[in-house]
Amino acid sequence: MSSNTQTGRVHLAQLFWLRCLAIIGQFVTIGVVEIFLQVHLPLAAMLTVISLEIAFNALTWVRAAERGRAETHAELFGQLFVDLVVLSALLFLSGGTTNPFVSLYLPSLAIAAAVLPLRLALWLAIFAVMCYLSLGVYSMPLLMDNPRRLFDDFQMGLWVDFMVSVGLIAWFVSRMSQALRMRDAALAEAQQRLLRDERVVALGAQAARVAHEIGTPLSSIMLLSEELQHAVREDVQLAPYAADLKLLEQQVALCQSALARLRVRAESGARQSLSAWLPGFVEQWRLRHPHVDFEIIGPMVNHVQLSDTVAVGQILTILLDNAARASRDFVTLEARVVSPAGSEARPHAAVDGQAVAGREIEFLVCDRGPGVPAELRDTLGSVPVESTQGGQGVGLYLAYATAAQLSGSIALRDAPERGTLAVLRLPEAA
Repeated sequence: MSSNTQTGRVHLAQLFWLRCLAIIGQFVTIGVVEIFLQVHLPLAAMLTVISLEIAFNALTWVRAAERGRAETHAELFGQLFVDLVVLSALLFLSGGTTNPFVSLYLPSLAIAAAVLPLRLALWLAIFAVMCYLSLGVYSMPLLMDNPRRLFDDFQMGLWVDFMVSVGLIAWFVSRMSQALRMRDAALAEAQQRLLRDERVVALGAQAARVAHEIGTPLSSIMLLSEELQHAVREDVQLAPYAADLKLLEQQVALCQSALARLRVRAESGARQSLSAWLPGFVEQWRLRHPHVDFEIIGPMVNHVQLSDTVAVGQILTILLDNAARASRDFVTLEARVVSPAGSEARPHAAVDGQAVAGREIEFLVCDRGPGVPAELRDTLGSVPVESTQGGQGVGLYLAYATAAQLSGSIALRDAPERGTLAVLRLPEAA
């Protein structure tokens, strides 16, 4: 639902509840005037007007409960116009301008000025002025048993009218201010999200350009690697370099696989089950860090789908690379399935696939590094942060942005004993 729709519904709901308070106040006022002040009112006519007001307010409640259609300014104008008509009719039946409650026109006009454009608010103001002038000429006089109390009763009515007017205006304006603050906060969040998306698009365009540029050099390196391996098989003196050439071939294949995934992501997101995708991802990541002793333990989650395994793989690659850099001397990675209640992460680099309540998949990445400074945690994900480990400082920024595009989130916490625990939460694919 758009912010305009939400704001309109706040207005209509507030008008409904204000009218409910007005109806209660009208019944109480009529009862007090008739019983305690001995003023005789045309009850039949006044109760008929209030009954019509109640019926209209019931229709307003039905309209406020509707979804998918925002209120228009014309509709809000009609709501306030009806309130002025009802007030004018009740004042006509109870003394006109001699009634101390005649100043209740002001709260209605204040509300109109708050929710309507200037042109419509002026029309309501003109209508209220015309009604006030008409009531000074045409109205039913008050019939009192003791006319000498007229001045005292008028002063008391003015006091009550002042308190009611102040309460109505303060309540409605405060609610309006709260709605405006919520709208401004939503607008600021949308602007920040748009800025982040623009940065991501710029980085994505740059990545595509770089991928296009390195495609040819990678092909050349692959050809040279194959020729060198062929030479190793024929020349015994080159045999000690066989393992290095094999590793070089694996690394080039890994780069080409990354370019292939970029092309697949450009065409369409890859939807796949977690149990079928995670082992292959682990093997790919192992090639990036051959010094890491990596293993998957525990049963794999079945019947859990990821909407875009390419994007999830990019996020996990960034998180795992950071974990490997933070504790390069000793890094152990685990993959395990835990209950929705969760279990404590071990104090070493680990990746956990966890099905949690609310149909979410949670990944935990833990390392033994020095940890993330507290002053940087609020900055990570909002802007690129300069890396202290040789990176370019955009990895976590891209990870946060990609997770947000997948309706997920990333949180960084302190590991149980030492290091950093990165938590990636993603919804299960529908």
